[in-house]
Amino acid sequence: MTELKNDRFLRALLREAVDRTPVWIMRQAGRYLPEYREVRAEAGSFMGLATNPELACEVTLQPLRRFDLDAAILFSDILTIPDAMGLGLYFVQGEGPKFERPVQDAGAIAKLAVPDPVDSLGYVMDAVSTIRRELQGAVPLIGFSGSPWTLATYMVEGGSSRSFGRVKAMLYEQPAAAHELLDKLARAVTAYLNAQIEAGAQAVQVFDSWGGALAFDAFQEFSLRYMQQIVEGLKREHDGRRVPVILFSKGCNTQLEALADTGADALGVDWTISLQEARARVGQQVALQGNLDPSILLAQPDAIRTQVDRTLESFGHGPGHVFNLGHGITPDVPPEHLGALVEHLHRQSPAYHDPA
Repeated sequence: MTELKNDRFLRALLREAVDRTPVWIMRQAGRYLPEYREVRAEAGSFMGLATNPELACEVTLQPLRRFDLDAAILFSDILTIPDAMGLGLYFVQGEGPKFERPVQDAGAIAKLAVPDPVDSLGYVMDAVSTIRRELQGAVPLIGFSGSPWTLATYMVEGGSSRSFGRVKAMLYEQPAAAHELLDKLARAVTAYLNAQIEAGAQAVQVFDSWGGALAFDAFQEFSLRYMQQIVEGLKREHDGRRVPVILFSKGCNTQLEALADTGADALGVDWTISLQEARARVGQQVALQGNLDPSILLAQPDAIRTQVDRTLESFGHGPGHVFNLGHGITPDVPPEHLGALVEHLHRQSPAYHDPA
């Protein structure tokens, strides 16, 4: 593979010294960019885009052409695994993802097979290898998956949900069935991420987007346990270099210590906790990623710069911080506002790091 020219992001995840705080943005390839919307229209549908390695590569690279970012993230969807399990993923305009065949009882769960990622999700691996080739070592590539719990919410509910009533009822009424589903998903996610690493992903992130919907004890039993299983099963070295693992459980600030104990290299944190507090609690174990409120990017550039300064001050001096939002960038953000964030961060963050 081509030698990596900028490894700032990977070093920060391992809490090694860097010259400035690295940055990437969740959903950095997305609808806020007009060039993304053009390619999405050309593809004809979201899955038409996600399953075309050349187009997925193009939209992955688009934000890197606009902004001086320190990592690329594979363009894909978190629901590729349930789709490969035969649930029939489709998208409804204005409503998001749906499944033709949701799994809502023990019988349906028992019939699910753990997909072979190379056979069933080869288009993702083709996208990873294509992106790595086109990056030419400019920045590292992040692979990702949804967490078992987050995937299960969509699979049981049949799509997005506000209350998660069906899947939560399953946890309490049919815990054995829930554990069978989550174990199958953990094995599928582990194989999927390992295949991405083999194809060229240089770091991986597990998105536990709905972890915060669970009660404290339920989170540990039905989400954390399976993320730990994934971390323990991942390839941690490839091409002679460590492959860092990031866990991002949104709304789970009460669980930081438990998340750090999984063996992950870094934790994503949302904007409802200060980085100062998060660092005091777990900064000796893991790097931290985050945590600007995405809505701040709707404000004017001067206000954005002020909040960038506050985020840097909150983490403080030294390594172990990757700048990001506390969740994904929204489609209504003007691209130049993200540009203002990145430029200001590059200007201000060296003061928080020791010169080489």
